[in-house]
Amino acid sequence: MLTIHHLNNSRSQRVLWLLEELELPYKLERHQRDAVTNLAPPSLLALHPLGKSPMIEADGRMITESGAIVEYLCARHAPHMVPASDTDAYISHLELMHFAEGSAMTPILLKLYVSKLGEAGAPLGPRIAQQLESHFAYMEQQLRPSGHFILDDLSAADIMLSFPAEIAVHQGKSDNLPKLKAFVERIQARPAYRRALEKGGDYAFA
Repeated sequence: MLTIHHLNNSRSQRVLWLLEELELPYKLERHQRDAVTNLAPPSLLALHPLGKSPMIEADGRMITESGAIVEYLCARHAPHMVPASDTDAYISHLELMHFAEGSAMTPILLKLYVSKLGEAGAPLGPRIAQQLESHFAYMEQQLRPSGHFILDDLSAADIMLSFPAEIAVHQGKSDNLPKLKAFVERIQARPAYRRALEKGGDYAFA
């Protein structure tokens, strides 16, 4: 049986959602952020040198990094959620899977960390804001008429991009991103998503 090490208010929520979508049996190990520092607890560091979530245990091996976990789970249990490797859609899949944790998360994390600097971080504000607008607009453009990113049904890319999409809506950007707003509303209404919320604990972006 799979084990997921889940941290509240984190990107591991989407992996928990994927497990619910796939209806796989799993054991849930919940880890709680420090109420004062908002940092992950030492229990995660005891499992992996980086002390980050999500992590899953599968076949006696610890697997880290959201993208790798989603790719692993889809390859083993949901190949229909990834385009065939000899198609153009597969290249787009690769681009967006890496975009979700690479390009998209960079300005999101910069905004979070720079905001803690107060006035000292103010000079960086306009550039970070511009990058956020640019990356969220790109996501808006990538959504297909079906409301999904790659396929016309739920795919691995939808799972990965759910977190930056939720951040965009949480930051009040949805007035200019109607397709992205609709995407977030649809995924958050899915029964599997609701089950993941019930099991995962507090999550500020839903």
